[in-house]
This record gives sequence, C-alpha cells and structure tokens, in this order.
Amino acid sequence: VCQEYYVLNVFFPVLKVCYLIINSSVVILLPWECCHLIQKILPYISTIVGSMEEYNTSSTDFTFMGLFDRKETSGLLFAIISTIFVTALMANGVMIFLIQTDLRLHTPMYFLLSHLSLMDMMYISTIVPKMLVDYLLDQRTISFVGCTAQHFLYLTLVGAEFFLLGLMAYDRYVAICNPLRYPVLMSRRVCWMIIAGSWFGGSLDGFLLTPITMSFPFCNSREINHFFCEAPAVLKLACADTALYETVMYVCCVLMLLIPFSVVLASYARILTTVHRMSSVEGRKKAFATCSSHVTVVSLFYGAAMYTYMLPHSYHTPAQDKVLSVFYTILTPMLNPLIYSLRNKDVTGALKRALGRFKAPQRGSRGVF
Repeated sequence: VCQEYYVLNVFFPVLKVCYLIINSSVVILLPWECCHLIQKILPYISTIVGSMEEYNTSSTDFTFMGLFDRKETSGLLFAIISTIFVTALMANGVMIFLIQTDLRLHTPMYFLLSHLSLMDMMYISTIVPKMLVDYLLDQRTISFVGCTAQHFLYLTLVGAEFFLLGLMAYDRYVAICNPLRYPVLMSRRVCWMIIAGSWFGGSLDGFLLTPITMSFPFCNSREINHFFCEAPAVLKLACADTALYETVMYVCCVLMLLIPFSVVLASYARILTTVHRMSSVEGRKKAFATCSSHVTVVSLFYGAAMYTYMLPHSYHTPAQDKVLSVFYTILTPMLNPLIYSLRNKDVTGALKRALGRFKAPQRGSRGVF
C-alpha cells in the first residue's frame, strides 16, 4: 500500500514535471550526448505521463484567487504588470546581449551577471504569462500537472538565484581583497562551477519539496489564495496534517537563505576591512561603486524572501504574502538589470558603444542615397 501511494502521489507528479521540462526547454542546456539519450526515452516517458491522469486522484484543477479580484483596479494592475514583464524581459535580454558582444565585459563578474539575468527571465516567465493570459481569457484555473510544474520551476529558479547571489559576493571579495590572484581564483572553470553549483542547489530544493507538497490529499475547496502555486498557499488546501512537513520546509528554506547570506556577510566583512585600510580615496570609491549594485540587489531579494519564509505565518496575512511575492517574483527581475546598468559605468559604456555601432550603418546608408 505504501509503495502504491508513493508511486501514484509522489513519483508520478515528479515524472510529469521532468517530462514537461525536458520536452520544452532544459534539453537545450544539456550536452548533445545527453540530448540524444533524452530524445530516445521521451516517447516512453510520454506514454507513462499520458496514463497518469486515470490513476492520480488529485489531478483536478486548482483555482487562483489571484491579484485581479477587484474589478475597479484590475485593468490598471494588468497594465502595470504587463509593462513590468515586458521591461524585465527587455532589460535582462539587453544585459545578456551586451555582456556577450562587448569584449570589455568578458570578465567573471559579468559572466555571472549574465546568468543572473537568464535566471530572472526564466523566473518571471514561470509566473507572469499564466497570470496575464488568465486575466484576458477570464479564467483562473490551473491543472494539477501545471501547478506541480510551476511549483517545481519556481523553487528551482528561486533557489538557484539565492545561491548565485551569495557566490557573486565571493567574486567581489576576490576582486578587492586579492586582485593579483583574481584571474586564478576566478578562472573560467571556477565560474562554471559556481553556475553549476547554483543550479544544482536550486534543482535539489525543487526535487525534494515538490513531490511531498503535491502528494498531500487536497480538500474539495481548491481555491488557492495566491496568484501562483507557492508551497504555503497550496498546503493550506491539504486535508492531512502538514505541521511536521511545514517545519521541515521552514528549516530547509532558512538554510537556503542563511547559507548564501552568510557567504555575503563574510565576504563583505572582509571587503569593508580591506577598503578601510586603503589609503587611496579613489580606490575606496571604486570599491564601493563595484559592490553597491550587488548589495542593493541582495538586500531587495533576500529581504523580501526572509520576511516571507523566515517569519512565522502568524506575523503576516495572505494579503501581505501576495504583496511580498509580487515584489520578489515580479519587481525584482525587472530591477536587477536596471540597478546593475544605471549604477555601473562599464555597462552604460557598453550600451553607448552598442548604440553607436547601430547608428553608424544607418548614417552610412543615408549617405548613399
């Protein structure tokens, strides 16, 4: 009985998520050998996934309460979120383009920043498009599979960003405290290890928590008082006792926040000590300018997440959870590239050079005519 319960309620949801992810986007990030193997097994996975609905008793749709529950403000809110979504995609896309095309930005810091922008684009695309389409079609439902996939992608991406932001502080520590050894300590291999470690930590969180969260039996009321499938909101619909699991999940989230945040604190403690010993005023200004953007992004992202996940539920209401979730799932992906570009002379210089290259051919073509 236990084995049957695990297969039907834990293994099948994870398998569905794996199939959806492999079949849509992640396959392009893997080496071609893995892609060849995955393409071979996809038909078999598809057959299993197709038969899941007839066995899974928890496969009925969920309904989001959402953000657009007030008709008098729903249109304005839709326009604002649509603008933020488009701006976030464009800003992060431009950031990745500049880092890839400008040779002056081919440094470890900007290499990590380009992956942060990629995570932000994937992060906001996991939640916002579904919400906007639901508003246009006047529907608020999401299937069990869709909720499982969204929950898994959200946990994976937010966890990966937590770890990446923490490890980016190490990059700033090496650049300021050990500048002569920077090319060795932040080599291409080390940068790829940081990226791989961030993705591994995030995906581990997703694979551990998603199967358990979605395996609970849900009551007849399937209205999620949220705008996406976030674990605390989904668990409120469970008919079983979730106290022990919520405690485990709380400890897991605290560790995921505190471990990278401890790296940030330790790195910047050493940085402040080094900067304080600098005799050059110009060197101090350059050091603070280099770190200020990262500190701002870390404060915004970690601050909102700590309030949501580390404070007990009795200290915040569902309405406050929605506001905080909007802040770090919708606003932060837009603010990150803007903070790094507006406060960074290297990025603004790269943007001016890119615009100059774009205008030059236009002037030449006008001269021909």
